[in-house]
Amino acid sequence: MGSKKIFKSVLNVQTDISSDKIEDPSVIDPTGRINIVFNEDINISTLSDGIKLYKVESDCKEVEINVKIDFDGSSLSNLYISKSDNSELVEGEEYKLSINNKLKSISEASLKDDFTNYFALDYSFNLDSEGILDLNNKRTMIVCISDMHLGANDIYAEINKNRDSLIDFLNHIRISPNVRELVIAGDLIDEWFVPMNLDTFNGKTQLDFVKSVAYNNKSVIDAFNNIINDGKVKVTYVPGNHDLLITSEDIQSIMPGVSEARDVKGLGTYTPLDHPEIIIEHGHRYNFYCAPDYSNRSITQTDSILPAGYFFTRMATSSVIQGRPERDYDLPLVKKNELGLDQYLYFLYWNVWKGLITDFPIDEGLDEKVINTGIDGFTDFYSINDILPYQNPENNYIDLNLFKGSIEIWNERQNQNLVPIKIPIEDAITKGTFASHLDDQSGIQFFNNPGFQKRIVIFGHSHEARVISSFNEKQEKNVYVNSGTWIDKNKYTRTFVVIIPQKSKNSTPSFVTLYQYSVSGDIKKLDSEALAKMK
Repeated sequence: MGSKKIFKSVLNVQTDISSDKIEDPSVIDPTGRINIVFNEDINISTLSDGIKLYKVESDCKEVEINVKIDFDGSSLSNLYISKSDNSELVEGEEYKLSINNKLKSISEASLKDDFTNYFALDYSFNLDSEGILDLNNKRTMIVCISDMHLGANDIYAEINKNRDSLIDFLNHIRISPNVRELVIAGDLIDEWFVPMNLDTFNGKTQLDFVKSVAYNNKSVIDAFNNIINDGKVKVTYVPGNHDLLITSEDIQSIMPGVSEARDVKGLGTYTPLDHPEIIIEHGHRYNFYCAPDYSNRSITQTDSILPAGYFFTRMATSSVIQGRPERDYDLPLVKKNELGLDQYLYFLYWNVWKGLITDFPIDEGLDEKVINTGIDGFTDFYSINDILPYQNPENNYIDLNLFKGSIEIWNERQNQNLVPIKIPIEDAITKGTFASHLDDQSGIQFFNNPGFQKRIVIFGHSHEARVISSFNEKQEKNVYVNSGTWIDKNKYTRTFVVIIPQKSKNSTPSFVTLYQYSVSGDIKKLDSEALAKMK
């Protein structure tokens, strides 16, 4: 008989730490100890040589920390590591946990490979007057919010239920000793979400409209102005698409002294002082339907920039007010022809509009002149058919009344709107209504663009709050965050972004975190990333 082969067991380890990259540490919540679970009981005599904990400093130097190890009750497979002097691990710092083959189980099992993982200890975040203890009352935090959509009339405004929560949030920003900046990343004022039959300005001016929004949301504007007037927190406004016509004069009339980040009409980007690695903008610059569009200037005889998304939003608002009535439109059929690429693109454009109108039907017919403009040089009433592409039955040519030529001038429009990397027109048309298309632009325009050295990008616009990390060609970690919205209807609403840069020259990580503010004032962390080796 042959000898019996004996298989030696392998020691397995489980922790909340999952990153083996020093530049991409796992983010764990503040704790005085680290929990490690093994699949077998551990030989206690091997602990001191087998498990090590280090603090990682900014030059990547690793300083060993004296630790003590405790077991969970009578179990020798579930243990906790803490500092030997019983002090807490320091928030805002990066650590390395190392477990090597010197660690053995009682059965002499060992790890197949050394376990070396990195983690960053998150802050005990709060916006209270006592602040975050480990920031030592320093004002370093950059807070970003967007898409509040303050309206002139609560009958159709999108923020009613969440308005009190927004006021409470802003009051906490005001008293926090750690907030350095508050950035409003667009769509503060909503000039688009107005029922299509109404005169947006009610026979008055845009400035009057802005003041009426401020009056209807007086407590919100007062809360912003209290922060501005205190002078402790810099407040910066960046235009969005729903307020792309709102001028600096308009904004200063209701929030005097607010900082503004603008580049071309209707657009702006913001990079905080001393943080060239960060860029914040609304995101509509990269959207075919929402970026400034000058294709109607022969109609308005002005330097108008209203894009097609404005007219869709006016119709969608009426659809919402009407309860999104069930109806089937007898849409004039547009067919694909063989008259060139531009004609094919207009066919795709018609299909997008067909889907939007189907999703947001209205009581009025396609030919009824019910869209009341009186804005940005437009003076007429328009119908849905004035916006839809139509086809000449004699030669199959697809044409437009409004936005005629918008496809042909797309690249020129991107040049005027300062888009760094041009978006192909077919992608712009077919993907422009998807949040993922906007998310992708963080990498295309900034992370993978050699002309920029950005590591953190924040957009709003899509109302879909999320955090996405990636690595550029230099294998540097980047973090994109969508700041979400404060409107009532979204499932994830009342969201905001916080950037906490590295706390000192000897510290490694910067934190980018997405939070949600509750109606009761509690703050919930939705997702967090740490970037090490930023400088």
